[in-house]
Amino acid sequence: MLQCFLSGVVFTVRKLTQLFLVVAALVATPAFAEMKIAVMNYQMALLESDAAKRYAVDAEKKFGPQLSKLKSLESDAKRIQDRLVKDGDKMQQAERERLELEFKQKARDFQFQSKELNEAKAVADRDMLKQLKPKLDQAVEEVIKKGNYDLVFERGAVVDVKPQFDITRQVIERMNQLR
Repeated sequence: MLQCFLSGVVFTVRKLTQLFLVVAALVATPAFAEMKIAVMNYQMALLESDAAKRYAVDAEKKFGPQLSKLKSLESDAKRIQDRLVKDGDKMQQAERERLELEFKQKARDFQFQSKELNEAKAVADRDMLKQLKPKLDQAVEEVIKKGNYDLVFERGAVVDVKPQFDITRQVIERMNQLR
């Protein structure tokens, strides 16, 4: 789910190429030496915020029982499958068919419940992102203004950067201060 959010944030190859052309043009000008540049990791800022950490705990509580049911179904199916592999040749036809049917039913239940859990989790993740994105955007904007940055890159768009140019922690701190 977060990848969907990040796909809107992270540069495409085409935009990245355009960006590098702009940067190359800027480097060639004397004004570049006076520019204040920073990088920021949007994903890290989002995931390490207090609100996202609270959401993760709440989601664990909310979806934990469903996840436990899935794990139980999975282990039951594995136990049946192991028994069929180990003792299938020695079993009576009716017993083997009953176990095969039970295995198929557990597999169907697992697939159905897994799909339901994934969909419910995706909806909850989207809702969380919808709530947090404005706070993240506000925190980013405030840190950029406070630091008087001329250019801010997504951390993934640069190969290497000195820690003093990374404003991610500042954004996380600012986001945590917002209510």
